[in-house]
Amino acid sequence: MKVAVQQEDLQLLGKTLQEQLLVEVSTAEIFEVKCAVNKDELMILTQHASDVIVDPQLIFAVIEEVLQSLAPPKEQRVQCFLRVFGEQLPYAKCFVTLKQTGGWGNGGMGGWGAGGDEEAISYSSPSSSLTYSPLIDETEQEEAFDPFADVPNLSASKPEFQVKPILLGIALVGTVVLGCGAYLLTRPCVMSECKEIQNAKQLKIKSPQLIRRAKSEKELVAVQQKLAATSAALNVIPSWSPRYQVSEEIKASLSGRSEKISQVVKALQTASLATQKVQTPTYSLEELQARQYLWRQAIAPLETISSTSELYGLAQGKLLNFRVRLHAVNQQIFTEEKWLKKLTTAKAVAVAAEKREATAKSINDWQKVQSTWLVVINALNTIPRTSVAYQDAQKLLVDYKPKFVVARDRTTKEGLAVKTYQQALSIAKQAKVYEQQNQWQAAATYWDQALQTVKKVRQDSLYYTQAESLIKPYSAALKQAQEKLQVVSILQQTRADLDKTCINGIWICTFSIDNAGIIVRLTPEYDKIRQNNLANPYSENSDTAVDVTNHLQILREALAVIGENANLSLFLYDSQSQVIYTRTLGG
Repeated sequence: MKVAVQQEDLQLLGKTLQEQLLVEVSTAEIFEVKCAVNKDELMILTQHASDVIVDPQLIFAVIEEVLQSLAPPKEQRVQCFLRVFGEQLPYAKCFVTLKQTGGWGNGGMGGWGAGGDEEAISYSSPSSSLTYSPLIDETEQEEAFDPFADVPNLSASKPEFQVKPILLGIALVGTVVLGCGAYLLTRPCVMSECKEIQNAKQLKIKSPQLIRRAKSEKELVAVQQKLAATSAALNVIPSWSPRYQVSEEIKASLSGRSEKISQVVKALQTASLATQKVQTPTYSLEELQARQYLWRQAIAPLETISSTSELYGLAQGKLLNFRVRLHAVNQQIFTEEKWLKKLTTAKAVAVAAEKREATAKSINDWQKVQSTWLVVINALNTIPRTSVAYQDAQKLLVDYKPKFVVARDRTTKEGLAVKTYQQALSIAKQAKVYEQQNQWQAAATYWDQALQTVKKVRQDSLYYTQAESLIKPYSAALKQAQEKLQVVSILQQTRADLDKTCINGIWICTFSIDNAGIIVRLTPEYDKIRQNNLANPYSENSDTAVDVTNHLQILREALAVIGENANLSLFLYDSQSQVIYTRTLGG
């Protein structure tokens, strides 16, 4: 009877495992589970058809989960095998060690102890938990003994062979499982069905490959949505379920991958926004800086993706492009800052030009004003149309160009004024030279030119006041020169008249002119004739004597007219310096 009970326990365990596989593995309907004992070790064989492709790691994970929910009374070693129907040898195996960690907990079905830190199950496989190792080197051992050869299928009759006691308490567990009532059996993932965990585990296994295959934001979002939906589905598992802890671990794993995907998706979305903005020309440095910020925000999360992450390939592929885009924006900002700096400098130079213009007092000052405005205009003209500073530069040019024209015209006007002023000074200087040389005709001509030139200096020029101060002295100098010229002209005429009067066949007289007047002296020859005529008035040449007397009278009258025309006193002497005739001014 004891053997029959133990055999029933093994069949119940096999049935429980097969039901769980049916729930969590989509192809489990063609699986068959057998349980047997060999040297006090529980051995579990899972078989499937040859045309079915299974994941050994998933199968062993389901078996491990069921065994974890069954608390053995002592530490127990379990061997799990996986083989194809009709084959003698399994192609994968896994070693599981069940350890007692505190009994039934708080009177329920859930787990191996209350809050223990040590894992309830460990694997002796050389690889990590839930991995398998092919059975290549143990062929002879397996051929020598097949513990499942006589184990009937779950649908067959009870076997007649004897089995050793093993897994004491399994019958009790089975009884408890079957006695939990319809309510617990109907709760999600409490005893049998747990499709949510099955789907979650499958996605946990497949998601790294899905993530690696994703090449775009859309594909990543699709994977993330699967992770979110699968994780949300696990929320139906109640906290008293033996699978609750497993579901929480899977949820944490899926959530971690989802967060990493969110990090990359956010970076790609930021890059997409930055790309959209680049399509539109900008005329603002602030907008360029905003684009720069977007590219940096897109790059920073991708740089944190480690080389071991499934997202590393995608991140690296995007990083190169994003960095190139960021470099382009950085160069554009650098260029725009250069043009904006030139714009700012032009404004500062314009302020300096206005200050110089307000205090300009000479042609040199106005030349500096003009050249300063020219620097401003040339600087603004170099700013290209593509620059964010172009519009501001054009507005400033509208304001600055007229000021440059004013400065240029004023400089030209002042240049002409100073040239005219200096020309007047030069002409006046030459007039003074002619005065010193008593060349009054030339002096008068030059003084007249100097006066007319100085009058040409414009009233709105800086040199007008200086030029105006020269008009009066230049006019006086001209008048004096003209007077001198008139005197000279009269003297020249007087000399000519005297030359004509003093010579009449013979040399009648000589003369000299000075400021005192005109001094005329009869020549000794003419005086001798006149004396002879006075000594012999009745000589044979009486007609000649009369003529000499008349001539002297005529000479006196002619000299009087000459003196009057010259406005000079006249003194007539004989050859002996005796006064013959005198005519004074006003007399």
